[in-house]
Amino acid sequence: MTQQIKDILKSMDYGPAPESGDEATKWLAVMPKAGFGHYIGGKFTTAKKDATFSVTNPASDEELARVALGSASDVDAAVKAATAAFPAWSGLGGHARARYLYAIARHIQKHSRFLAVLETMDNGKTVRETRDIDVPLVARHFYHHAGWAELLESDYEGYSAVGVCGQIIPWNFPLLMLAWKIAPALAAGNTVVLKPAEQTPLTAIAFAEICREIGLPDGVVNIVQGDGSTGSAICKHPGIAKIAFTGSTDVGRIIREQTAGSGKKLSLELGGKSPFIVFADSDMDAAVEGVVDAIWFNQGEVCCAGSRIIVQEGIAELFFDKLKARMNSLRVGDPLDKTMDVGAVVSHEQRDRIRALVATGETEGATLWQYEGAIPGKGSFCRPGFFTGSEPASTVSQEEIFGPVAVTMTFRTPDEAVEIANNTRYGLAASVWTENINLAVDIASRIKAGIVWINETNIFDAAAGFGGYRESGFGREGGREGLYEYLKADWESDGKQRADEPFDAAGSTSADAQMVAADAIDRTPKLYVGGKQARPDSGYSYPVAGKNGALIGHAGLGNRKDIRNAVEAATKAAGWGASTGHNRAQILYYLGENLDARRAEFSNLLSLSTGVSAKAAADETERAIRRIFWYAAYADKYDGAVHATQSRHVTIAMNEPWGVMGIVCPDEMPLLSLVSLTLPALAMGNRVVAVPSQRHPLLATNLYQVIDTSDVPGGVFNIVTGERDALADTLAKHDGVDAVWYCGTADGSGVIEKASIGNLKATWTDKGVARDWRDAKIGQGREYLRRATQVKNIWLPYGE
Repeated sequence: MTQQIKDILKSMDYGPAPESGDEATKWLAVMPKAGFGHYIGGKFTTAKKDATFSVTNPASDEELARVALGSASDVDAAVKAATAAFPAWSGLGGHARARYLYAIARHIQKHSRFLAVLETMDNGKTVRETRDIDVPLVARHFYHHAGWAELLESDYEGYSAVGVCGQIIPWNFPLLMLAWKIAPALAAGNTVVLKPAEQTPLTAIAFAEICREIGLPDGVVNIVQGDGSTGSAICKHPGIAKIAFTGSTDVGRIIREQTAGSGKKLSLELGGKSPFIVFADSDMDAAVEGVVDAIWFNQGEVCCAGSRIIVQEGIAELFFDKLKARMNSLRVGDPLDKTMDVGAVVSHEQRDRIRALVATGETEGATLWQYEGAIPGKGSFCRPGFFTGSEPASTVSQEEIFGPVAVTMTFRTPDEAVEIANNTRYGLAASVWTENINLAVDIASRIKAGIVWINETNIFDAAAGFGGYRESGFGREGGREGLYEYLKADWESDGKQRADEPFDAAGSTSADAQMVAADAIDRTPKLYVGGKQARPDSGYSYPVAGKNGALIGHAGLGNRKDIRNAVEAATKAAGWGASTGHNRAQILYYLGENLDARRAEFSNLLSLSTGVSAKAAADETERAIRRIFWYAAYADKYDGAVHATQSRHVTIAMNEPWGVMGIVCPDEMPLLSLVSLTLPALAMGNRVVAVPSQRHPLLATNLYQVIDTSDVPGGVFNIVTGERDALADTLAKHDGVDAVWYCGTADGSGVIEKASIGNLKATWTDKGVARDWRDAKIGQGREYLRRATQVKNIWLPYGE
């Protein structure tokens, strides 16, 4: 019986509003019999019947297509095509590249409906999301990066394309993640080998057809389908210069290990367990609606989903009641129906994983509230829900569920809210709800996350960088900061391999050499930890030989416990990063003044220690003083930005310190290299554990007397002398260290990168290539400041 309008107005029931899948179905129907092949060198390969996999619609369990399973030889062919295309593409000029990117954006818009429907069929997300969010953002990324291609030569002077980029994307935003990766890579002049997720490869194939439509030069974009083994072949391929990965933290660790020591540039956008903080003065109904966008958007399959809802005690009961009512008004069903709010999760395997974690939450004592309406019996649908009574340390509070289920907690004070929010190994995103703008910005600045939204959530734009802190990865995607991931400083390609002789901490000195030190009162320098001189835990020191092998002193032989003590002292000195740039600048200027007052002493020690001439020693000392002043000047001048996003926001990009940095120095120019590496880190608000030159450590142990008289707070600048690579390995493995810079050997660089996988800290290694520290274009500059910071984007909406 036909329903009357008057009855609908009484019940307010939705009628069906199906989106036609005919165009996508026709496109799938004309695929080759064996299945879709790879897109390599501007052509589609022929799929081999015995080397394909099935792609199914998660909402109906119907097979959509068969797709070629990429092998190592397929990856090799794609890398060869990309390598052949790179010289012409990178040399094409920014304007010409911009025209291609602009054409891609236009063609995405022309095919927008088809792409939205195909994405929904392939992934299970609702067509409202693919139509209104995903596809428009895809076009936006190509338009935005067409602009960067145009401006690259003027805005990124001194930087060049990296080369062939290997890109591995997940299944939760298949086409959007493709755009996030390919658009900046092409704008910067790189060529690409991309692997989509095996669950959702179809829009990547459609994108390859768009590349052919616009006449993109052969080999610039190559798409190889496959599973984890295909991704592993990309990561290990020696012809690839950069890896960009979005996916789980566990796989991110594997990729970090696979690429360690390879020289590949790496960016990782990984998991999250993002806090959603609701204060008592918030617009509660808006915050409830925010939860819908935070955890039930895209079935909760969002790395930055607001999956930890943290509510102020006074409103918690009312808030949770409102949330239950709103959850039960959701519509769960056919994702091609435009009235649906929640579609299917990507696969039965993912659905089963979500259910297992939910069961664990109940077993551990939390109360589960779930959507009470009907859900389809066919397909991989999952009930939206949330827990109450969950503990901060419970499994569901710490592990990423990656489904439409949140946990909830309560707090009393803003400090407690921040403590709970930061009680996670992740740091991707956060959302803060309050009508008090002072409180909002204060909380946003204290949360350890790469993106913080104020009174909203899951807002994205190509002009603002996206990426996390801690085990949510490193590197940014989008915006000015994201383009750096696909560029390299030209000077990093220069220089010769460092001639690094084996280091023997036991040392050996001749009888004549020992007599050199016998006339003076013996002085054994100590380590410098927490603002105090400290004897090494080992109780050992090692002889330091100077010019002509003469014994000029001893230095403490630091060990793992000394590094641990130094990291603990640095962690306690967190006030340094919270102080203003002006205050840091004044202390660093004072440091430079005090070094200047003792320049003769340091010049003489340089000459005695390294054997350089008096003139060269004086020059190195002078350059070290000037470098301190240069970074002191930048302490309050390395500004962030307000990104021009397409929506009504003040999107603030803040340059924040990493926290505790381990800095491992080379033997060449022991004073200047130490200053050149530690000062940018200190200027940006980091606390430093420095391992100075292992052969010439006395410059550093004399420097701590200067530090003592320069008002540097205890724990900000720590010095541990000893065997470089042993101490560096300990720093890289320490979970309390947030970033490591290493200047040593090529092998040592690989060891450090591999050792960093514990907390996925950022590393900057020189691969054993010596730098000319005297050259201001190499030994100092904004590249050091950029590497000493991570960007946090705070989104502040305005208007009604």
